[in-house]
Amino acid sequence: MKLAALVPRTSRARAMVLASVMAVIGIVLSMSLPVPYVIVSPGPVFDTLGEYRGEQIVQISGTTTYPTDGQINMTTVSERGGPYGPLTVGEAVYAVFNNSMAVIPRELLFPPELNDEQAKQRSAKDFDEAQSNAVAAALGELDIPVTTHPMVTSVVTDGPADGVLEPGDVLLSVDGTPVTTGAEVVAAVQTQEPGQTLPMLVARDGDQLPLEVPVGANPDNPERSYLGVTLQPHYEAPFDIDFTLEGVGGPSAGLVFSLAIIDELQPESLTGGDVIAGTGTIDPAGKVGAIGGIGQKMVAAQNAGAVLFLAPRANCDVVRTSAPDGLPVAAVETLDDALTALADHRAGRPVVGCDEPA
Repeated sequence: MKLAALVPRTSRARAMVLASVMAVIGIVLSMSLPVPYVIVSPGPVFDTLGEYRGEQIVQISGTTTYPTDGQINMTTVSERGGPYGPLTVGEAVYAVFNNSMAVIPRELLFPPELNDEQAKQRSAKDFDEAQSNAVAAALGELDIPVTTHPMVTSVVTDGPADGVLEPGDVLLSVDGTPVTTGAEVVAAVQTQEPGQTLPMLVARDGDQLPLEVPVGANPDNPERSYLGVTLQPHYEAPFDIDFTLEGVGGPSAGLVFSLAIIDELQPESLTGGDVIAGTGTIDPAGKVGAIGGIGQKMVAAQNAGAVLFLAPRANCDVVRTSAPDGLPVAAVETLDDALTALADHRAGRPVVGCDEPA
């Protein structure tokens, strides 16, 4: 066949070929354009009773602990898009037709006023808070007292404390006086004039650091002094509890961390040797809250061999439509509910699911 035979002979034919080529190019280019969505898919599963990269995930020392069996798996989601890299039209279209994935507008997961770096910092802060609340809830269940200190959760950019205090700093004392609440810190700051510095002792990355923290004038009320930080309670046990898992964010590990702590501190096995998985936020009193991506987390749990999944009752609407076939799901509102579900499972009794009343 001669090359000339492949070349359109009329201007109309050539125009049609050119239009077709341009359409194909347009489709290819559009499929590679970034879109303001986030793909949520099943993520890694971590056994909170086991190790990750050679380190025990929940490390307890300075008190009596007991051997554990089975697994209490923390489930996660993988996110693509938003602060975790650009998402293309092609990727979004693929995810729409994948039953294990969800495509969610970015603003539903990450407030539009937060840039990508701030969104990642918030996720890390939520993970730290989940660990602190897990300590309070677990030790409350075991009637072990905890101590409380204020922890820095955010620092105003260019505020007085910017560059001195950091998110995650736990404030132990202010001006030589031990502090246990944020209100005590605020009261100490108010005794200072803008432009002065306030001595503080903070815990950071396992060390205690003495700092001189600048005090400034509150931009909303120049007559009042402020640091430009937000604080929240941080709970500590009377012995060492360390969490070694890194690279994971968000608040949804609170429930499983609480269960792991309890399992290590009491002689009875919570799992009965089985693979248990779950998710849910937790507050210091042991209340379990809703989380995102539960459909993907249930898939991840089943893929990792779970024989029971603990889900927040507040997520039951999604659980009813998304639970994988063959995965029993217990609906829990509190840490006590979760412990009851595990006891029922060990005894061979059916657990209370989303179709049964609380």
